[in-house]
Amino acid sequence: MRPVPPSHGLGRSGTVAVARLRMSRTALLPVVVLAFGVLPVATATPWLLLLLVVPAALAAWVFRVGVDVGDGGVTVRSLIGARTVPWSELSGIRVGGRGDLWLVTTRGTEVRLPVLRARDLPRLAELSGGRIPAP
Repeated sequence: MRPVPPSHGLGRSGTVAVARLRMSRTALLPVVVLAFGVLPVATATPWLLLLLVVPAALAAWVFRVGVDVGDGGVTVRSLIGARTVPWSELSGIRVGGRGDLWLVTTRGTEVRLPVLRARDLPRLAELSGGRIPAP
């Protein structure tokens, strides 16, 4: 949540509600299994300790990657960056061949929504406050 002036009337606490759509934390289970599998090999020599970077990067990806929907627009978060598409620049949503969702901007560019699929369109339409039509 980010603070805004109370004159906007967006909430009693003066904050804008942002819906955070992330991966399920159960996706960490294979990462933990990988970490335990790599641990005996990684402790063999000091140089092989670098192998532990792989499970750490995968865990960071599970925690970080997602979509934030708020009054300012849609923010797509990746492992190393984020891109915000304001509602005024959103032209529509495209459903890819495998059910993945893409934001289409007024400039014609597309931004992939990493954790959402076509089955999530009704929830996304609800969170957008009607800015995205329900299918």
